[in-house]
Amino acid sequence: MAKLVKAPPKFAHSEWTYSNHANYNSAEKQRASSERLRAESDRLIDETEEMAKRTQRDVNKKFEQRIDDINFWKSELDRKLLDCKAEIDMLLSYQTRLENALEACKEPLAIVNRCLQFRENRVAIDLVHDDVEKNLLKEREVIEGVMALLQKTLEQTIEQIRIMRSKRYKLEKDLNDKFMALNIDEDCRDCRDDNPNISFKPLAAKIEANSVTPVDWETFSNENILKAERDRKNAVDLRAVIDSILDTTANDMQKQVDDTNVAFDKRIRETQDAKSKLESHLGKVLGEMQEMEKNIQKLQKAIEDKMGPMKLSQTRLDARTGRPNVELCRDPVQYRLINEVAEIETNIQKLQATHAQAEADLKGLIRNQLNLEEDIDIKSKSLYIDEKECMGLRKSIKIKRY
Repeated sequence: MAKLVKAPPKFAHSEWTYSNHANYNSAEKQRASSERLRAESDRLIDETEEMAKRTQRDVNKKFEQRIDDINFWKSELDRKLLDCKAEIDMLLSYQTRLENALEACKEPLAIVNRCLQFRENRVAIDLVHDDVEKNLLKEREVIEGVMALLQKTLEQTIEQIRIMRSKRYKLEKDLNDKFMALNIDEDCRDCRDDNPNISFKPLAAKIEANSVTPVDWETFSNENILKAERDRKNAVDLRAVIDSILDTTANDMQKQVDDTNVAFDKRIRETQDAKSKLESHLGKVLGEMQEMEKNIQKLQKAIEDKMGPMKLSQTRLDARTGRPNVELCRDPVQYRLINEVAEIETNIQKLQATHAQAEADLKGLIRNQLNLEEDIDIKSKSLYIDEKECMGLRKSIKIKRY
């Protein structure tokens, strides 16, 4: 039996209208989206093109700045290298006249050491690291430095030449590295997009593990220059020492001897003044002790004087307890007697407290008396050490010139 053929389904007019609107809206949305995408694409193309050009301009500007920095440090290194070479040539001509004043330094050095030993005998608070001791230590340091200088100047000259040659080598190496870096950065600066020699280097966009920061880079050359300049100044100073070492060392030692003597004079005056003030204050303390002893006696008598009124008040109160019957009245007399006892007790307590404080102050004055007397003895000993022993010995110091 043959199959019956079904007729296609029929839709309502409303469904037909809805389908038309749906297809129209879908197409319109897709078209609008396509227009937005095209507009966005044009904007993105223009933006990325401008960004690439701006970035290249910034990179080129950075290259210019970097080249300027390299040229600056290269010129600084060139200048310092010329200074080093000139100083090396001058140092090679200096090598004689250095052996005569060592013996003359021994006597001042011995006197300084004896003064330091004398001053170790100061006691208690006067064993202070004062300006005199600082100057004595400095004086010893100056003399020992002069003796070492006289002994080693020739060796130092040879060593200074070696140091200057080392600095020259470092400056030359730094200059050579900067010359190579300058050529590379200038080539990079001049390179353009249409250069036939450029190519993709996918692994180039990285920071090398052994690279340094710009601060380290500047610091390296700056330290080379500073060290070279410092050593050049040392060489200049050394040449000056070779030319005038005897006169210079004599001046240095004489100046320090004078400074130490001035410090001694000032310290002696300070100690004398301190001793005088202590003695004056001791007299005041002794006077105050006498007054305080009198005050203690007055307080003791005042306490004893309160015993009579206390006995009287307590006796009256006790007697009034014998009043008979209703006469045992809490009258104003009773209250005033009770208040009188309390007042007397309070006054006695105040006087006793003041008496105790006075005795404590007297003990404090006695302690201060002993301290002052001890400090005066200490100052006397310090004066003897500084004024008699040390300054008497230092008069024999004579700085000779050779």
